[in-house]
Amino acid sequence: MEVSGQHIGHGIREEEEQAISEKLPEILGEFSRERSSLLPILQRIQEAFKFLSPGAIKAVAEYLGLSGSEVYGVATFYNQFRFHPPGRHEIKICMGTACHVKGGDVILENFERRLGIKEGETTPDREYSIERVACVGCCALAPVAVVDDKVIGYMQPSKVEGLFLQFEIQRKIREGQIKTEAS
Repeated sequence: MEVSGQHIGHGIREEEEQAISEKLPEILGEFSRERSSLLPILQRIQEAFKFLSPGAIKAVAEYLGLSGSEVYGVATFYNQFRFHPPGRHEIKICMGTACHVKGGDVILENFERRLGIKEGETTPDREYSIERVACVGCCALAPVAVVDDKVIGYMQPSKVEGLFLQFEIQRKIREGQIKTEAS
């Protein structure tokens, strides 16, 4: 937690937490104050903000009359919930049986090494996040990575570097360091 007002924990910026807290009453108002609303509320918050912030968990607890630790305990039980903002580029590595057998763990290690983060984390610049997923349903293409919702089959360590080269070119175009014919 940074006192300067920049980050409040888990890589969450103060202005993000503020924006979340402003929209939460509207989201919470969609649901009854019954304990059975807990999962649908958490799913709706995740859908709206892509993660569950500490402030959101606290607000849900207050709305439902539960303790914060109870809400957090339920949220951590399900692997669908994230507790930190995702990166601009979301990388998901399939670890289903076929992908695991064909080297999914090696692909995950390559991404982790290249980015200097572990699965479940986001780079400090918020450019990339890595996630391990159970199965993406593309077993015939194993091992599989899903990058920004695009399925990449027959993933190999050499393809990891190629992806980052593409990301770097995209970044330079976005920042105007490289001109395209359209610009």
